[in-house]
Amino acid sequence: MTNSQQRPLRIAIIGSGPAGVYAADLLTKSAPVASGELTLSIDLFDRYPAPYGLIRYGVAPDHPRIKGIVNALHKVLDRGDIRFFGNVDYGTDLTLEDLRRHYDAVIFATGAIKDADLNIPGVELEGSFGAADFVSWYDGHPDVPREWPLDAKEIAVIGNGNVALDVARVLSKHADELLVTEIPDNVYRALTSSPVTDVHVFGRRGPAQVKFTPLELRELSHSHDVDIVLYPEDFEFDEASDREIQTNNQVKTMVGTLTNWIAEQPEDPAELTASRRLHLHFLQSPVEIVDSPETPGRVAGIRFERQELDGTGNVRGTGEFEDYPVQAVYRAIGYFGSALPGLEFDHRRGVVPNDGGRVLGADGEFVLGVYTTGWIKRGPVGLIGHTKGDALETIGHLLDAREELPAAAEPSEAAVRDLLESRGVEYTTWEGWLALDAHEKALGAAAQPAVTHKGEVARERVKVVSREEMVAISNGAAVSR
Repeated sequence: MTNSQQRPLRIAIIGSGPAGVYAADLLTKSAPVASGELTLSIDLFDRYPAPYGLIRYGVAPDHPRIKGIVNALHKVLDRGDIRFFGNVDYGTDLTLEDLRRHYDAVIFATGAIKDADLNIPGVELEGSFGAADFVSWYDGHPDVPREWPLDAKEIAVIGNGNVALDVARVLSKHADELLVTEIPDNVYRALTSSPVTDVHVFGRRGPAQVKFTPLELRELSHSHDVDIVLYPEDFEFDEASDREIQTNNQVKTMVGTLTNWIAEQPEDPAELTASRRLHLHFLQSPVEIVDSPETPGRVAGIRFERQELDGTGNVRGTGEFEDYPVQAVYRAIGYFGSALPGLEFDHRRGVVPNDGGRVLGADGEFVLGVYTTGWIKRGPVGLIGHTKGDALETIGHLLDAREELPAAAEPSEAAVRDLLESRGVEYTTWEGWLALDAHEKALGAAAQPAVTHKGEVARERVKVVSREEMVAISNGAAVSR
C-alpha cells in the first residue's frame, strides 16, 4: 500500500468473539505498531448487537472460566483504540466489495455456529437435537425461538468434548442452581419444569481419549442433588492410553478424577440418593436413534455398538449392541463453519480455504488483503486460548504484506459509518454495549435473589434476549419490561 505513511492502515475484522478481539489486540501490539513505524485504524463488526460472540452465545452460563475471559475481552475493547459496530450483518448490511472499498485489509473471524452432521438412521426423529441449537437457546441467542421442548425423563448426549459436558450439566442441573448466572428468565422457567431424571453422556473412545478438560470434568461434581454414575466395564486402557497417562498431565488428571469417582461409587445403585443422575459412558458408538410403536416419529431409544481399543488409542467395533431407552438425543459431536458471501468455502472441513490465514481464491492464489482467523480458519478444534496463536500467524502475514495491500478507495473512518446510516442499519457501538451491560446488571440487582442449596444468592445480571430490545437499550431508547 503506497500511502501507508500518509494515513493509518485501515483494517476491518468481521466477528467480535475471542478470535476477532485477539486479532485486534495483537495488531495493536505488533512490532511495527509498537515501534511507531505504523499506525492502525481498526473496526470490529458483529452481526449481534453485543460483542463477545462464542463467550456470550456459545458457552454455558455456569462455565467456570467465562467471567475471566469476558473481563479480558472487555479490557481490549474498552481502551478506545478499536471501534465496535454491532448489529451489522456481513453479506447483507455490508458486502466484501464494501469492505474492500473502505479498508486496506479484512480479517474474517466468524467462527463456527452450526452442528456437525451425525449420519445415522433416526437422526431426523422428533426429540433429536443439535447441541449448538440447544446452547443458543439457553444462552439467549437473539435469532432462535424462545421455547424448547423439555419433556424427556431420560436423555442421551452424544460426544465427549466440553460442549457435551456443558449440555449434560445444564440438562441435569436443578434450575435454581443456574439462577445465579446470567441465564435468561424464559430458560429458567423452562428448566424448572423439566421432568428429567437421567442424563447419559456417550463417548466413542475410552477415558484416556476424552476431549474435555479437567476443569470442565470437575465442574460436573459441583451440581447439587445430582449423582455421577460410571461403569467399570468402560475403563479400558491400551498401550497408547498408558503412554498418554504417563506423559500428558491433563490426561493423567482426568483419568485420575474418573477412577477416583468410580472407586467412591456405591456398588448398589439403590444407594444413590440424588433425585437426578448423570451417567458417563465410554467405548460406545451410536448406530441408530429409534422410535417405537407407541410413539412413532418420536425418539424412544438409541442403539450403540460396543467398541474396544486397538492398541493405538483408536477403537474398533465388537459387534455387540446395546439399547438405551431415552426420549431425547442431543448431538454434541462438534461445530461446523458457514460459507461467507464472496469467499470460497471448503464444504468438507467447514472453513474458508487459506494458507496461514491468507484467504485463497478459486484458483488457489492469495486474495490480496483478505485474511481469516479462529475456527473459520482452522476448524472448530481446540480451546478458546488457541485462537491467539491463530491470530498471531494471520496478522504476521498481513503486516508482512502491508506495502502490497490494495489501498482502500474511501478510507476515512466516517465513510463506513455514513454508509451504514445511508442503508438504515441500526448499528450499535461500544458505548451502547456498556449501556446494555449496565442495564442487564441492573435487572439482576432488582430481581429476587436465587434460592440455592447454599442459601440466597444475588443475581449478577439478567440477559436481555430480544434483538430489538438490545438495540433499543444500546442506542438509548427507553424500554419497558
